[in-house]
Amino acid sequence: MKALSVRQPWAWLIVNGFKDIENRTWSTRQRGTILVHASQGMTRREYQEVVMFLVTSLPAATRPHLPPFEDLERGGIVGQVDIVDCVTDSTSPWYMGAVGFVLANAQTLPFRPLKGALGFFEVSP
Repeated sequence: MKALSVRQPWAWLIVNGFKDIENRTWSTRQRGTILVHASQGMTRREYQEVVMFLVTSLPAATRPHLPPFEDLERGGIVGQVDIVDCVTDSTSPWYMGAVGFVLANAQTLPFRPLKGALGFFEVSP
């Protein structure tokens, strides 16, 4: 199965069904279910930037409450999601880039430590 590394807390937002677009600089023909790998790295500054994005970009009624910095699992598989499209424009508040992978059917999975890689990478069952 294919996996994609995403930095926390973005990975948490994806697998918990909040973030419906994953922004990249490259497009893909990949469709279907992929595993979401939470990258090992995350700084407190990155975490705070995501908190500020949530406060300034999403209505309070729909704004997710992130787990504390220390509670976000990193360096392994945290869930799965379906890639249903790849777009260069979107009205989603999560779209910020040149290319967006449109996501659906997010699901958390038990944490599985695993070294990540750039781009899509294969994960054995």
